[in-house]
Amino acid sequence: MKYSEFRDAIQQHLLKHPEGRTWKALQAELSLPYAQACPEWVRRLEVDIGLSRKEKKGAALIWKC
Repeated sequence: MKYSEFRDAIQQHLLKHPEGRTWKALQAELSLPYAQACPEWVRRLEVDIGLSRKEKKGAALIWKC
């Protein structure tokens, strides 16, 4: 999976779910092939799509854009 495919999938999914999603939910719902999000890609998402990960659900951060 290329970064652009990852970015587009995450952005489209988060726009459909404005309440946000945890990484585990995104991974399951989008069938992402990664156990963890690549820190470099996450930083790029913060710039490219305005990703924020501040709220928490238990110990997990909620991803929103």
